[in-house]
Amino acid sequence: MMISQFFVLSQRGDNIVFRDYRAEVPKGSTETFFRKVKFWKEDGNAEAPPIFNVDGVNYFHVKVVGLYFVATTRVNVSPSLVLELLQRIARVIKDYLGVLNEDSFRKNFVLVYELLDEVIDFGYVQTTSTEVLKSYIFNEPIVVSPARLQPIDPAAIFTQGAKRMPGTAVTKSVVANDPGGRRREEIFVDIIEKISVTFSSSGYILTSEIDGTIQMKSYLSGNPEIRLALNEDLNIGRGGRSVYDYRSSSGSGVILDDCNFHESVRLDTFDSDRTLSLVPPDGEFPVMNYRMTQEFKPPFHVNTLIEEAGRLKAEVIIKIRAEFPSDIIANTVTVQMPLPNYTSRASFELELGAAGQRTDFKESSKMLEWNLKKIVGGAEHTLRAKLTFSQEFHGNITKEAGPVSMTFTIPMYNVSKLQVKYLQIAKKSSSYNPYRWVRYVTQANSYVARI
Repeated sequence: MMISQFFVLSQRGDNIVFRDYRAEVPKGSTETFFRKVKFWKEDGNAEAPPIFNVDGVNYFHVKVVGLYFVATTRVNVSPSLVLELLQRIARVIKDYLGVLNEDSFRKNFVLVYELLDEVIDFGYVQTTSTEVLKSYIFNEPIVVSPARLQPIDPAAIFTQGAKRMPGTAVTKSVVANDPGGRRREEIFVDIIEKISVTFSSSGYILTSEIDGTIQMKSYLSGNPEIRLALNEDLNIGRGGRSVYDYRSSSGSGVILDDCNFHESVRLDTFDSDRTLSLVPPDGEFPVMNYRMTQEFKPPFHVNTLIEEAGRLKAEVIIKIRAEFPSDIIANTVTVQMPLPNYTSRASFELELGAAGQRTDFKESSKMLEWNLKKIVGGAEHTLRAKLTFSQEFHGNITKEAGPVSMTFTIPMYNVSKLQVKYLQIAKKSSSYNPYRWVRYVTQANSYVARI
């Protein structure tokens, strides 16, 4: 695989990092890329696709915490390989800097360029392993103070429950020492699940799938061996059954359709006691990726009704009910619904006492949007929208509106019931007792309800 350029842009289009490896692509590629992405959104379309071509140059990009990581090339390369490379570069830089934002990049530009020159040489990828790079990188990162971080820090989604995570849990460099020269011994294991659910207009589940990963980030000195135990009733594969056959799923424990493991994981006892053994490398890495289509209880139930309310008018009612326990809270919930193309205006009515909710009608894209700061488990929320049309509608209005889609994040909750039973670390001495943090989070990948 060969790439010509790599660069990082801010949301405003400011060039933060730029490296031209082969001098095959015009210097104005950063401006060309940003103009294309910006106009793509202004034309009323969704986000720009991760891959597009302009004047014979292929542009690949991923968006990580508001920054565009971009690679360009003129040759025909595997798109998925380049996108994976960009994700890995972002992960390596985050491992070294502790946090990804403009401030940390600008304070550590020498270190970032040193990393890029070791990761890619003359357009060819050399390594993306933080462990390997430690042998070649000797610059110490300048750690950005947590006070300078944006309020919506990723660590915030894990500060729930009686035992709170440290505020700098996911913003520490794996190579820098804490103030005072000492390094806090701790390890983080995150079970992150992205769920895809499609509901019929009657509320029944048509398709459901979970894409999950067990992420680990180690701050343990000396790289001790770790044993990580999962559910004893965990099953891999369906034994020849169809993915839609749920007749015996309720009594079969957690059933994963397939999974794969990091190269450092040893599976000597996995078949007998569902325990993974590994010596964690430096940096953040996926211990295990898995996919599941076993029937599960979706975290939200969505009911939508749209009906005529007179000439050139209609009314939309959207109800959301949280189906998880009351001690769990969903954050940054967004509900969207495309409206008929001839919708000219929309007025909204929220329930009494509604707090932390915001509504909007995006006229250019004819999109209804409802934002909820948080939803407590068991709660139900309702939105009424009165639509005004610029012309009379003919036929069934439900065929010209919808479907309703949701995005959300639910900390300390997972729908698959996959759990880390214990996290055992080989002891160096009787007094060695590092901190262990196991965290769960569920996010919406594609959560759609037809109307």
